[in-house]
Amino acid sequence: MKAGLRAVRLGTAETRVERQGDGSLVVASREPLNAFPRVLTERLAHWASAAPDRVFLAKRPQLGAQGWVTVTYAQAWAAVQSLGQALIDRGLSADRPVAILSENDIEHGLLSLAGQHVGIPTAPVSTAYSLVSTDFGKLRHVFDILTPGLVFVADDRRYQRALDAVLPQGVEVVATRNPPAGHATCLFSDLAATPVTTAVAAAHARIEPDGIAKFLFTSGSTGIPKGVINTNRMVCANQQMILQSMPFIGEEPPVMLDWLPWSHTFGGNHNFGIALYNGGTLYLDDGKPLPGAIDETIRNLREIAPTIYFNVPKGFEGLLPSLENDRDLRRTFFSQLKMLFYAGAGLAQHVWDAYRDLALKTCGERIFMSTSLGSTETAPAALCPRWEADRPGQIGVPMPGVEIKLVPNGRKQELRLKGPSITPGYWRQPEVSRASFDEDGFYKMGDAVLAVDLADFDQGFLFDGRIAEDFKLATGTWISVGQLRTRAVGHFVPFMRDAVVTGHDRDDIGLLVVPDIERCRELCVDFPPDAPAADVLAHHAVRTRFADLLASFAAQATGSASRVVRALLMEEPPSLDAGEITDKGSLNQRVIIDRRSALVEELYGQPASPRVITIPGV
Repeated sequence: MKAGLRAVRLGTAETRVERQGDGSLVVASREPLNAFPRVLTERLAHWASAAPDRVFLAKRPQLGAQGWVTVTYAQAWAAVQSLGQALIDRGLSADRPVAILSENDIEHGLLSLAGQHVGIPTAPVSTAYSLVSTDFGKLRHVFDILTPGLVFVADDRRYQRALDAVLPQGVEVVATRNPPAGHATCLFSDLAATPVTTAVAAAHARIEPDGIAKFLFTSGSTGIPKGVINTNRMVCANQQMILQSMPFIGEEPPVMLDWLPWSHTFGGNHNFGIALYNGGTLYLDDGKPLPGAIDETIRNLREIAPTIYFNVPKGFEGLLPSLENDRDLRRTFFSQLKMLFYAGAGLAQHVWDAYRDLALKTCGERIFMSTSLGSTETAPAALCPRWEADRPGQIGVPMPGVEIKLVPNGRKQELRLKGPSITPGYWRQPEVSRASFDEDGFYKMGDAVLAVDLADFDQGFLFDGRIAEDFKLATGTWISVGQLRTRAVGHFVPFMRDAVVTGHDRDDIGLLVVPDIERCRELCVDFPPDAPAADVLAHHAVRTRFADLLASFAAQATGSASRVVRALLMEEPPSLDAGEITDKGSLNQRVIIDRRSALVEELYGQPASPRVITIPGV
């Protein structure tokens, strides 16, 4: 490792390359993948024996409460067996799995492990489908695919409307408290008190590595959730890949504080799995990277000193002001930290630099900051750096056991993957599954990557956007949407939350901007705090600020492929129900452009709409 970097042990970056006759390249790690468990709960059994009194999961009893409710490895192992017996008693199976609707909590984690232990899949479902959606369309679609035999919610009072709307007659609901009216119900405590019989060990012994561990739903570019099959082999192989790529996580039990939802692979497979696989302690964070909600994360970080900290870029951005302004918080945060890890979107350079500077200021060392490339279909980690990168966006080299194929696609290299951590397909969607793999069995991820050095693949790759998002201007110039959007958001921070890049078959590039209304509101000093969003976005100070930022962004352009000349601030926020927001919380470029075609026309209309902001001379 470089001098001045807090010591962490990383795996080898050596790769082997095979050049194929069609011009594609196959790149893989030279390090073989070591043996891994048949089922993830083998690691739970191991730690229950090796460190029975170590805390596995911890959560505050409620938002704002003092202290933590904890479960040790021994307690978790006992609970998983009792819960597994209860699932067996109900005759559940892959055809009648367990749907989990509520947030991360101890009961959720134990129930998920119980299902894996006895071969009964669980399906954690995004809480937004039940609590944010107004028509419950996505939740209904998920239930139609799953046909669940059991549904778990933590507190039914919050989920009553969703259950009333979509739950088939006779399907049992398990609740931690406040069981629902009008449905067959059971309390979680009763489920967890089920006496264990020999049926649990027998069911566990019958599990095959390619048996289904869980279903995770992803909407991708269509806006319609697909049930990604996660096998036991996928889940366990990926944890072994992560351990070999970053051996330091196995050298001491990791301590983690994490909010990332278990309905997504980053939180539910990657982070939860790292804690369990390596005998760590996972503190469940009720905070979120949103105004106000992040206060709970900050409160937790005053008390918990993580050894690894995971977040999405918005989370790192949201924490930054508190870390910069609070010396005691900073000292606790960096005191035991070995790694900062971001995923889910691109991290802005100024955020990357700020964390490096804060670490040096606080503890005299840089902290290893990394990322990975993967998806729900890859369990998720497929590539990651084995060195300290000097800027965000470096996704490293394939993990042990993963082969990547780089296929020429226009001016880009399309990424495809094969290995034990890759999904076999989508539940009850055979045609979609077949279309997702090429003739050699490589999963077609839809991303593009760029080699740092074509003469030395050991230097790794950079993310080069989504193939389906890129388009040509009328001049024939290709626009790399992912790179441009990341740069734009970083330039317009903090007044822009995200943006959709437009210009397909047009003469120039435009942006449909998702503004940060609260930050824009701060510019309107003559407006009351509750002024309508439309009035805020039309305010002279807001328009002037965006016009200045647009002009300075265009001035940095090196050509028409990076020169944005017009923007329109969207008054209506992206809609989850309409599929404009993916399960990961990111914008669905294709759906928004189709659904808001009238705004695209307004953006390019002549004479120019008074709502459109342009650079001088346009």
